[in-house]
Amino acid sequence: MNNPLSYANKRVVVVGCYSGMGESTARIVGELGAEVVAVDIRKPGVAHANFLEVDCRDPGAIDAAAAEISRSGPVDALFYCAGLPGGSFSNVDVMSVNFLGQRHFVEACAPHMQRGSAIASISSAAGMAYAMAMDRVKELLALTDHAQALRWVEEADAEGSLEGYSFSKMCTIVYVLHRGPLLTRETGIRLNCISPGPTDTPMMPHFEEQVGKAFMDNFPKPIGRNSTADEQAWPLAFLNSPAASYISGENLFTDGGCAGGILTGSIDPSEMMPS
Repeated sequence: MNNPLSYANKRVVVVGCYSGMGESTARIVGELGAEVVAVDIRKPGVAHANFLEVDCRDPGAIDAAAAEISRSGPVDALFYCAGLPGGSFSNVDVMSVNFLGQRHFVEACAPHMQRGSAIASISSAAGMAYAMAMDRVKELLALTDHAQALRWVEEADAEGSLEGYSFSKMCTIVYVLHRGPLLTRETGIRLNCISPGPTDTPMMPHFEEQVGKAFMDNFPKPIGRNSTADEQAWPLAFLNSPAASYISGENLFTDGGCAGGILTGSIDPSEMMPS
């Protein structure tokens, strides 16, 4: 039987592969047979088929990267794993990398992808309240021009009405839910995302500094611990594999059951508050 998780003879782009979930994703799909084109602002320590240095805040750099990638042939899968945690990073930079850059990369690469190929990105359980912010999220998503969307973000930040990390993750989820069905119908390309809970990556100290270690320690973890980067990379690998050929426009909560518990009332979100 053919392995439906195999990436043999597939050309894969992994954006944000220097560390954390992106590093794990690049390694795992490489071990599954993929030719990995690594994209990051820093060169990863692991060698891949190709590396492109790209600042995902810069739409021009993204366009140039997509054009260079396409010159070597079509892309079978795109993983957008780049992200900033907030805290010491500005709201504008966080939004620019986590959402605006993601959307721009997806739309720039899609024309170079064939029917049956797939795209997966990383949101977060921090975006689980997207339905409560739907009007505001849709207001930004309606601005498909990168420069106009960036101005919206800058103005919201100047007004003090923007928390970059959680809002960027809400935007990612709604973008995938809305754009996924359209992209698949138009091009045959599937688009999905995952929403991890607390995960042991180099980002964790930033989150602890931003919201407090007690908050992160108290964050509901039905499985009883943080996830590992590999435990998030495998769902990403699944979503872009033939095993998930009928899945598109979906946000997969990979948080051990936290979001489902909070949304249905079996978990009290006040548990996250330090005593």
